[in-house]
This record gives sequence, C-alpha cells and structure tokens, in this order.
Amino acid sequence: MVGYAGEHGVPATRMLAGTRLTEAMLRDPDAQIDAYIELAVVRNLVRELADRPAFGIEVGRRYRITTFGIFGFACVSSPTLGEAIGFALRYLELSFTFCLPVAEWRSGEFVAWVHDESIPTDVRQFLVERDVGAMHQVLSDLLGKPLPLARAEFRSAEPAYVDMLTDAFGVHPRFGRAQNLFSFDPAMLEQPLPQANEHTWAMCLAQCRDLVDRRRARTGIAAEVRELLVPGGAKGFTAPAGIDTVASNLNMSTRTLRRRLDIAGTSYRALLDEVRRALAEEMLTATPLSVSDVAIRLGYAEASTFIFAFRRWTGATPAAYRRARVPRR
Repeated sequence: MVGYAGEHGVPATRMLAGTRLTEAMLRDPDAQIDAYIELAVVRNLVRELADRPAFGIEVGRRYRITTFGIFGFACVSSPTLGEAIGFALRYLELSFTFCLPVAEWRSGEFVAWVHDESIPTDVRQFLVERDVGAMHQVLSDLLGKPLPLARAEFRSAEPAYVDMLTDAFGVHPRFGRAQNLFSFDPAMLEQPLPQANEHTWAMCLAQCRDLVDRRRARTGIAAEVRELLVPGGAKGFTAPAGIDTVASNLNMSTRTLRRRLDIAGTSYRALLDEVRRALAEEMLTATPLSVSDVAIRLGYAEASTFIFAFRRWTGATPAAYRRARVPRR
C-alpha cells in the first residue's frame, strides 16, 4: 500500500503517520505488523487518494501469491484449487485479509461469501474491494490464468467506476445486494495446480501449523494482559493496572509474566502503550475531558509526560489530534 501510494505522489512519511512504522521495518521479513497498525495505514491511504477511482481493486491486484510467504507456497504446492482454498480457509489468520470469506459448495456453483460487518465504515468499501480483488488475483495466480467468475455482488451502492470493476473481474458486478460474494464453476475446484508438489505441500503445512501455534501463543498471553490493563473497560476510563497487579490476577509471579511475554515477543511496557494509546484516542474524541484529565486517568503523574508519549504514538499532540477529529460546534 505504501508502494502504491508512492507511485501516485504520496510520500511514505504521510502513509506511515501515526503508526510508529519506518520504511526499514516494512522491508524486514521478520517484522510483525498488527492489524490495528495496518488499519491506520489504510486510513492514511483512503484519505490521501480518496478521489482516485477503483484504487481498492488496484491495490488488491498487487497482492500476488508470493506476497504471503510460506502461506502462499503452501497454496501453490497444493494438489488442486479446491485443496488450496480449503487450506487457505483453515489458516486464514496467516493472510492479510480484513474481510472474512466463507465458502459454500452449491449445485452448479462455488460461492465465496465475503463478510465485512466488523470493518469500520470509513474504510469498508476500500477494504472490501482490496480483499476481493486480492482473492481473485491469488486464485488466478494459482491456476496460472485468469479465474472466470460467474457473478460478483457487493453490499455497497454502485460506484461511478463500475466499468473498471467489470474489467477486473470479467463479469459485471451487482450492487446494493444483501451480501458481498463472488462465485465460479465448481469444476474449477478439481483443476490440478501447475506447481503442485506433495513433498513441498507437506513441508509448508507443517511450517504453517508452527506459525499459527506461535502466533496464538503470543495472542493468548498478550490478549489476557491487554484485558487486565483495562479493568473498567474503555467506558470506565480507569488507569491501567500495574504489572504486579496483572501478574497476581493471572496467578503468576511478576518474573514469570515478564518471561512469558518475552517468549511471546512482546512486553508489559509495549502492551501498556497499546492500551494507553487506544484509551487516549477514545477519550480525546468521545469526551470533553481536558488533556490533563486524560493524563491522570491513564496513570501519568504529569500532563507533559503524557503529551510526549502521545506525540510518539501518533505524531501529533493530544490537542492537535482532538482538533483534527472533533468537529467544532
């Protein structure tokens, strides 16, 4: 997405604003970027290129099977297209999609329902077009030729650039429908893949299982700590709990908690920053609290320390952040 924006005159600094990402991190194959950070990049892209037609599809078609690393190699080496789709749905968390696809085999039709209900409305149309475009591109890559669609339907209203979508999918989409979906001839599921290799497939499956296990382990302890850092929930705006309190609530010593978080690739400080940032953004946009009051509720002794931290998180001061997002009365 940053590369696409750069080709249209948007510098990387503007695309990465408010994410703490650097261009060097984008080139690091071992870097893990959380979904909420990617969502910030998406919002930057939508803001910068809002007037460009069909840019969601254009971005989606840049996602190739090789984009997905070992997940992509597992798909490529699958015996058939149906096996590749079944694998992809089982290991969906290794992909980059925000929309959730659900497959349904029907008589005479294979349907992929693309759920977008959990996606924020301000970026929903872009992400639906991006993810559907990426899915179609990846399936075409697997076959080694464009995948012919029987139909494509979207919940959104028909855009002015519908002809561009027709060219991309090879079928005229319908809009204002109950669900997002695309479908094709189920006979394609039996199509052997040109690079199928049983040994490679088994090796890739084992590596993907290992990746999922490690990611879930990280998500497990990290998710538990995040939840305990906000004991009153976002509505209560209570100060995050200290590490000793969190460890006690998890029935472990502070030292054990630090060790488990370190194994999971994170830390109490990193998770505390995540929670504080989320709460700060909500308080600044949803309440009339002063910056000093927000700082106190987040557990800062001084407002200046909070302002410094907030600028590090978002690239803006709390006051500037609020002015940019809260309309004046």
